[in-house]
Amino acid sequence: MNIMNRAEHYKQYFTKDYLMGPNSFCLLDELIRRNPYEARYDRTLDLGCGMALTSVFLAKETPAKSVYAFDLWVSATDNLKRIRDLSLEDRIVPIHGDALDMPFAQDWFDAIVSVDSYHYFGCKEGIFAERILPFVRRGGSVMIAVPGLREEPQGELRTLFETWAEGDDSLCFKTTGWWKDLLKKECGNQCNISVLEAECYDEAWEDWFNTGHEYGIRDMEFLSRGLDKLLNFVMIYVQKK
Repeated sequence: MNIMNRAEHYKQYFTKDYLMGPNSFCLLDELIRRNPYEARYDRTLDLGCGMALTSVFLAKETPAKSVYAFDLWVSATDNLKRIRDLSLEDRIVPIHGDALDMPFAQDWFDAIVSVDSYHYFGCKEGIFAERILPFVRRGGSVMIAVPGLREEPQGELRTLFETWAEGDDSLCFKTTGWWKDLLKKECGNQCNISVLEAECYDEAWEDWFNTGHEYGIRDMEFLSRGLDKLLNFVMIYVQKK
């Protein structure tokens, strides 16, 4: 099944009431499809799940027996209401918490998945090796999709980018090479690492623009001024040996 076919099953959520940025369903579908390593999903952590819609996708579209919907900014109670409405409370466990202080046992998860959130807290050296990787069992996978850069911005494009990203948020956008270097430095020989540029760039942004959300309208204006040539989405895969 191709990228858009599976994402299209969730088209009722492609609205400003649910999407919080470029289409997370497209990003997650591609993230799963392009994983170069053999993956198990029995116990899956959806790290930074937002409204738990990506958790719903994981429960329905992977062999996961249990999905932990973990987020700091959206309450677990609110997420439980959405989960119950879909009769998935026996598959998805909503939890409120901080990604840098997770309450789980080490070596617990078969997979950790994070869509459009990891860059906000994971750009510092040591975060992945100390706060994320310990919770994955040997042979397990971490799969991350984040917005990023095709190359470091220069000149007028840099000014445009920093105006759009507004302050410190601009520091969260990195190239595929930057992410690969960081993870190799942190993980050494204990992991297999692959970092790719996403293929669903246009679709993910277009679905966000079409919601009519005020932030989507703002994003569309900035991308039309040349920012679309600079931005990308980065797919990160780490398999613990």
